Amino acid sequence: MRLLLCGGTGFIGTALTGKLLARGDEVWIVTRRRPAGSIAAGPQYVTWEEWAAEPDRWDGFDAVVNLTGETINQRWTDMAKRRIVGSRVQAADRIAEIMRRMAAPPPVVVNASGISLYGHSGETVYDETSPVQPADFLGHTIIEWEKAADHIPSQRLVKLRIGLVLAPRGGAFPLLRLPYRLFVGGRMGNGKQGMPWIHVKDMIGLILFSLDNPEVSGPVNGVAPDPVTNDEFGRTLARVTRRPHWFHVPAGLMKLALGEMSTLVLTGQKAMPRQALNHGYLFAFPKLEDALRDVTR
Repeated sequence: MRLLLCGGTGFIGTALTGKLLARGDEVWIVTRRRPAGSIAAGPQYVTWEEWAAEPDRWDGFDAVVNLTGETINQRWTDMAKRRIVGSRVQAADRIAEIMRRMAAPPPVVVNASGISLYGHSGETVYDETSPVQPADFLGHTIIEWEKAADHIPSQRLVKLRIGLVLAPRGGAFPLLRLPYRLFVGGRMGNGKQGMPWIHVKDMIGLILFSLDNPEVSGPVNGVAPDPVTNDEFGRTLARVTRRPHWFHVPAGLMKLALGEMSTLVLTGQKAMPRQALNHGYLFAFPKLEDALRDVTR
């Protein structure tokens, strides 16, 4: 497979690049600027400007994977919000504009998305058929992101709605684990909010599955088939790492410390990857305890 990878230098993009190269795919990372050096056996690089200037040079490629987006792990000031939304919408818009000018554009596009667009759930478990009911800034951001992706002229578009990605390094998990390392782990807020998660191995696996399986299209929940609450997640992490789960962080304190970004941990969703399961994807880590043992060992 020959593909263009937008956002290939981030946490998930780096892991995906390694897996693609290991299986013999040709990877071109679309970036703002080329790296100073390159490895012969590594990925190729093309800037956004180069791709836009000569779109036909990449005619006949098989796919585009778009993971581009400003990190949400920052205080949500007005300026940060504009960057978070703009980086996602502008990247999708730019891909759509360039692909419209290609004689033979890639037929498959896998575009990152998020699980927050379903809104906040109590006992409700969402799947891809559930109504979209954004309840906060991040939910509305994902709505705009998917609207922009819908304009990409591909034969098959997969919108991968990603939850918390568990990995030993990178992403938000090391920060979530830190209180347990310091023996002050516990539930956040009332602890009843959903906490959708997925092991990084399955995150990469789902992207590859989406690329390779022609029957997969539309929304795909990038979560494991083991929906848990914040309190259940914390108790499992405590058991796996042999640390206490006792220090309750009140919602008011989280809001004071993090501002609006506190919605990331004080609200959440329970979700199931119905599309992936229906199409036969086999999770390497379907259960939270096994996933946490792997990333904390």
